[in-house]
Amino acid sequence: MNRSHVVQAWGRILAGYRPFLSIEITRECPLRCPGCYAYEDAHLGGGVALRQLSDYKGDELVQQVLELVRRERPLHVSIVGGDPLVRYRELQVLLPKLSAEGIHVQVVTSAFRPIPPEWASLPNLEIVVSIDGLAAEHDLRRKPATYERILKNIAGHQVTVHFTVTAQVLRQPNYIERFLQFWTPVAEAKRVWISIFTPQRGAVGEEILSPRQYEFVASELLRLLPLHSKLDMRPQTIREFLNPPASPDDCIFARSTHVVSADLKTVVHPCQLGGNPDCSKCGCVASMGLADLGHRRLFDFVELGAVMKASEKIGRVIAGLRAA
Repeated sequence: MNRSHVVQAWGRILAGYRPFLSIEITRECPLRCPGCYAYEDAHLGGGVALRQLSDYKGDELVQQVLELVRRERPLHVSIVGGDPLVRYRELQVLLPKLSAEGIHVQVVTSAFRPIPPEWASLPNLEIVVSIDGLAAEHDLRRKPATYERILKNIAGHQVTVHFTVTAQVLRQPNYIERFLQFWTPVAEAKRVWISIFTPQRGAVGEEILSPRQYEFVASELLRLLPLHSKLDMRPQTIREFLNPPASPDDCIFARSTHVVSADLKTVVHPCQLGGNPDCSKCGCVASMGLADLGHRRLFDFVELGAVMKASEKIGRVIAGLRAA
C-alpha cells in the first residue's frame, strides 16, 4: 500500500465503510485440497457449510456482485471461492465493469483452467495463483490443477504466486529456497508471496507448524529475501509472523475487510478464514502486511494502527447516523 492508498482507506473508514471486500463468488471448486479452510464445517460458523449455500450464476451473479460492491464502496475487492474460474464467463463481464469503476480487483485461483487472455489488459486487476509447494507435493494435493496445467493456463499473464507453507514440506531440506528457484525464472510469475498455514483453535493435523518451525520460516525468508528478486515481502512483514495480532480485534486485516460468502449475504467471521482461527499461529501474508503497515508511524509519533482504531469509532457513529 502506498501513501495514496492509505489516505483513501482512511477516508473510507472515517465514512463508516471497510476499505476491503472479499467475495466467495461461488461454492464450487473442482479441487479437494487437504486443509482448505473454505470447506471446513466451521468456516461459516457451523450452521451451514459453503457447499450448502445457494449461489448465483449468469447475469444474476454479475448484477448481484455489482450491487454489493456499490453498496459497500470498497477500494479493493478480492474474488475467491470455491474457485472463481468456475464462473469465468460471468467474470468476463464483471471484471471490466469493476475495472471501469477504478476498483482494484484480486482474483485468487488455482488456475485449473486457462485464464482468459482478455484479462491481461485489464487495469487494476491482479491474478493470484495458489500453489501448494513444488510439483511433487502440489500435484498430489491439487489435482486437477497440476503444475503442467498451471504453467499452460497462465501463459500470457503476469500473476502473483502464493505459496502457503505447511509442516510437511519443511521436512525436506531447503524447500522454500527450491520453490523460489523454480518460480523466479518463470516469466509469467510477477512476484511470490508466502504465507504459513493457519489452523483453527484446537485443531490437530500434519499441516500445522510448531513454534520452532514458525521461527525457521521467518529466518529463512529473511535470508532469502535479498537473493530472490520476486519474493515480494518487506523484512518487517516477515518479522510480523513471529508476533501476529493477538485476536481479530487486533488484526487490521480482519477489521478492515468485509467478507461475504457465495449467497452474497452470509458474512464470514472473524476474517476470511472463518470459523475460529488460532490467531497465535496466524500465518496469513495479508494480515502480516497490514500489521506491518499498522506499526509504521505517522508524523513520527503515532502508529497508523492507532489512528485506524480511532477512525473506526468515528466511522461507526457516521454509519449509524446514515442508517437512522
